[in-house]
Amino acid sequence: MQMFKLGEYKARVEKRISTWKKYGFVRKLWDKDPSLWFPKPEPEVIDRLGWLSLPETMPEMLDGYVSFADDVKKEGISHVVLLGMGGSSLAPEFFQKTFGNEVGFPELTILDSTHPEAILALDKALDLNQTLFVVSSKSGTTLETLSLFRYFWNRMSNVTQNPGCRFAAITDPGSPLVRLGNERNFRAIYQAPSEVGGRYSALSVFGIVPAALMGMDIHKLLDRAWIASENNAFCVSEEKATGLILGAALGELAAKRDKLTIFSTNSLNSFPDWLEQLIAESTGKMGKGIIPIVREPLLSVDNYRKDRFFIGFALEEESRQDFDKRFKELEYAGHPTIFFNLSDKFDLGQEIFLWEIAIASAGSVLGIHPFNQPDVQLAKDLAREAMQKQEKKDESQVEIVSVKKPEILAEHIEMWIQLAKEGDYIAIQAYLAPHPDISAALQKIRFELLSRTGKATTLGYGPRFLHSTGQLHKGGPNTGLFLQIVDESGEDLAIPETDYTFG
Repeated sequence: MQMFKLGEYKARVEKRISTWKKYGFVRKLWDKDPSLWFPKPEPEVIDRLGWLSLPETMPEMLDGYVSFADDVKKEGISHVVLLGMGGSSLAPEFFQKTFGNEVGFPELTILDSTHPEAILALDKALDLNQTLFVVSSKSGTTLETLSLFRYFWNRMSNVTQNPGCRFAAITDPGSPLVRLGNERNFRAIYQAPSEVGGRYSALSVFGIVPAALMGMDIHKLLDRAWIASENNAFCVSEEKATGLILGAALGELAAKRDKLTIFSTNSLNSFPDWLEQLIAESTGKMGKGIIPIVREPLLSVDNYRKDRFFIGFALEEESRQDFDKRFKELEYAGHPTIFFNLSDKFDLGQEIFLWEIAIASAGSVLGIHPFNQPDVQLAKDLAREAMQKQEKKDESQVEIVSVKKPEILAEHIEMWIQLAKEGDYIAIQAYLAPHPDISAALQKIRFELLSRTGKATTLGYGPRFLHSTGQLHKGGPNTGLFLQIVDESGEDLAIPETDYTFG
């Protein structure tokens, strides 16, 4: 169930939906008509709409994934480690954190950090004799993912003469990862439809195979996605298409309030992590974008600026008195709100598809290309070039301040804060090993900046954020202030089969 409290924006949203109805937006969407976004066909429009059919095409393949998961379980595998970045890792991570592994099925861990400490910590925690690695990359060329693969392939080669039996791959047809998997005798290679982009791939093998491995009821999840598909089918009128209504609201609100702040009840608080990438990577282009604010410390409602609107996700069965109270206060203060009430966790299958429709249609309002990711691809290319050349980076334009000089650091942060203008946001980008203690410390820094400036804040670990929100940071509105926190890792790790290290 959706509840819209849009205030002064209600009329604009209704006008947008009326215009779309005259244009036949829903029918054109299912016809994969590029004119919804551009007057002429553009690359990565028609060939990136394959996600529309996933609720219909995926169910016939689910039994095979369940059978694979059952075999893994029977072998006594206790841990599945997914090596991936961005769209390849965020859906599996939110499935694990939201549903957890069923009794007897392996625990799923996502490794999307190349920090030596993070890799070593996981390595020490694993029993390689009871571990399956899933290498997940749409392109099959993601440098960080392949580096992690080479490290753990080398480790597994010291445990068994047939390391390939402990590896599976998820990728696009014909990618280099397919060839690699065949050459090294991976026990399974799953290929996704090439016309499904990474951030739209949660309901494809990129999300569903890891979900099956942890024992999740993937049939039930796809059944719920089918409901959302039916609610937005080609024969549904625009004023009744739930995803289209949401997309019209997101697009119209973004013109004045581009900080989409997301709250949820406890059991759903990992879903916004997946949503963050879908929004940021799809809309952050041409100097435009919707800025998702996820896991931000709470402020008094009176302290929120008028550049925000608010989204809430709640379970019916969950205690949420404070949650409901906050949304009433936001509405009373004049902030637009959209509220989603879920009957159970599997309703997230509906939400995945609903939001994919919504973000695609919001892109039409913003006048941007919702399916490409030029700056994410650029980051990948530059990373690959840097590792190949191994040249010393030119840091002449980069100001580095050490935490060992706190007075100078405070002075520079003060000057940096003074750069903030009305409508800006602050992004904390931490090239540190992900750890609960570090996350807690970063959230303290975030709260201080939020309280001091009143600016909306985001927080991401590197290099993960480059594959999720990086597109928005580079291609979106020029309103970001970026604080990068980088450490000098202690113990470094060589990457087998290369001449460079993780450090």
